Amino acid sequence: MTTVLTKALLQKDPQVAKATPQRKRVLIVGGGFAGVAAARALKRADVEVLLVDRRNHHIFQPLLYQVATAVLAPSEIAAPIRQLETKQKNLSVLLAEIKAINLGARTVEAVCPGIGNRKLTFDFLVIATGMRPSYFGHDEFARFAPGLKSLSDAETIRTKILSAFELAESTDDENERARQMTFVLVGAGATGVELAASIAQLASVTLRNNFRKINPAKSRIVLLDGGARILPTFAESLSRKAARRLTKLGVEVSTGVKVEKVDDQGVIAAGVRIPSATVLWTAGVSASPVVKMLGTQTDRAGRAFIGAFMEIAEAPNVFVVGDAATMTQDGYPVPGVAQAAIQQGRFVGHLIANRVRGRKDGRPFRYRNKGNMAVVGKNFAVLEAGHWRSSGFMTWLVWAALHVLALPQLQNRFRVQTQWFWSYLSGQRSSRLISEDPRSSAS
Repeated sequence: MTTVLTKALLQKDPQVAKATPQRKRVLIVGGGFAGVAAARALKRADVEVLLVDRRNHHIFQPLLYQVATAVLAPSEIAAPIRQLETKQKNLSVLLAEIKAINLGARTVEAVCPGIGNRKLTFDFLVIATGMRPSYFGHDEFARFAPGLKSLSDAETIRTKILSAFELAESTDDENERARQMTFVLVGAGATGVELAASIAQLASVTLRNNFRKINPAKSRIVLLDGGARILPTFAESLSRKAARRLTKLGVEVSTGVKVEKVDDQGVIAAGVRIPSATVLWTAGVSASPVVKMLGTQTDRAGRAFIGAFMEIAEAPNVFVVGDAATMTQDGYPVPGVAQAAIQQGRFVGHLIANRVRGRKDGRPFRYRNKGNMAVVGKNFAVLEAGHWRSSGFMTWLVWAALHVLALPQLQNRFRVQTQWFWSYLSGQRSSRLISEDPRSSAS
């Protein structure tokens, strides 16, 4: 299918290979929040926009954990990137993976599935490739502890969680049963907290009375973090409330604990073995490898250091936005959240449009924090916006409303809202599917 899409694009738009001389080409790498925001900001600009991504869809990352825990189906939080072409005439989409960047020649080498290498020219380059899980130098952990950054990751985690209950039901070995019903999450940021709470409610509510030999409510859910507290980017008072809520849901919260080993039997943390068949990595992130191709200075997480106008020092008109970039404001780093990525992408889009028109750049980028939220299971969320802090049921309602409105398409909003309403009333989850491995022709 990817081959057909790519061939159709190349036949329809021969300008993909070579930019139109009369119009500047803006090459955007990455179809996440920042990349899409940059593309949309260029809608009325006299430029040719080419958006390149190795996936054909945009993911609403804040709800990815709900796909991983069977609340929502993958299609309910994703939208095809190619649909942007119907509303933006100066935009083309290319399904490809970036392999090299030559800043001197202003070219990018991309590999299209089924087609091969293509060399893309640019006048303006926007890198918006986001992040991937970081195992802090222990990449061998990845085999046993998947992260959560893509729909594929979410489906892998969903399969691991649901399979664990099935295997616990099947075995007669009590030790193995206990191992299958133990879930360990490494990292107590927003993703870890939300995922742990959702697993707890899946076990205690959704799967209740679904098995004969096991009681899913007796599952052990352990949330580990090397820091002093959970939700470190929130105020300490909200962190304490979230921790109490997790404990009420049955989650064991252990902070100040470093994971030393992850294998097929579980984890070793602070010298103690925790037998577990399902270990999930929600601890750290690092920038996409594409950032290294720029040859610019990066931080420990591989994010590019950028200036006040989102450019790298080595080349004019080359920008890095969203989670792939790092910058400080008022002495603090701009957080790697969706609203920051959207603001940066939009800023760069408008900046490029002004430069093409011959206008001055104007004021440098400034992040406007609209608040930070995390949901801790049903009926409870925490919110921090400036000096205002709140938690509880009303905050949870605000969280739900904002997330529905922020979904990429009307159909996503309708389907998520309907599913949430049904799940709230019944406690059931509609996407409890275990993915099957492809069968050989002989089976």
